[in-house]
Amino acid sequence: MAESWEHARDRMVEEDFRRRGIKDVRVLDAMARIPRHFFVPPSERAHAYEDRALPLELGQTISQPYMVAYMTEALRVRPGDHVLEVGTGSGYQTAVLARLAAEVFTIERIGDLQGTAHEVLDELGIRNVHYRVGDGTLGWPEHAPFDRTLVTAGAPAVPAALKEQLSAEGGVLVIPVGDPEVQELIAVTRDGARWKWEPLLGCRFVPLVGDEGW
Repeated sequence: MAESWEHARDRMVEEDFRRRGIKDVRVLDAMARIPRHFFVPPSERAHAYEDRALPLELGQTISQPYMVAYMTEALRVRPGDHVLEVGTGSGYQTAVLARLAAEVFTIERIGDLQGTAHEVLDELGIRNVHYRVGDGTLGWPEHAPFDRTLVTAGAPAVPAALKEQLSAEGGVLVIPVGDPEVQELIAVTRDGARWKWEPLLGCRFVPLVGDEGW
């Protein structure tokens, strides 16, 4: 490519994130440091820092960088947080979360996809991630409660298991909800037995498949 990967990342952060309203300095710093081109197939590598989703194997995608930044900022991850990620995918979002949180627990239903992501994250020296292949709509009860939960696929409704596994002390869940084609990103905040629902923006993700998904 004509410009270096580092310059491409810097341009992405400035033009696609800062100018479009992403303000969280920790999110901006994380995404300026993580090499997105490691997470895309070789055939798509030249497009790694363009602001668009890219195809992965098995009909999956790596999300648009702006959407990753937006969702991560909405999640409000703190340095000591335990984070559940539903949908490992390429591992790029996982890497961003791992730079911000104490531990990340990531679930992916497609074993080969998670295996590739695991290899890339290991290559980058990211060690605070725990992996599970299975139904992400059921969460990971052995490690609950989670301070933050991020779902990277579109659900017909918020899975009850993910709500139940959210920390009662200000836990936050960010998830796309809607039909298989178009969803609305929402943030759900828990305060004891009370729940606050906040609509964020329209989006389009691959369907969330599982017992409490499609």
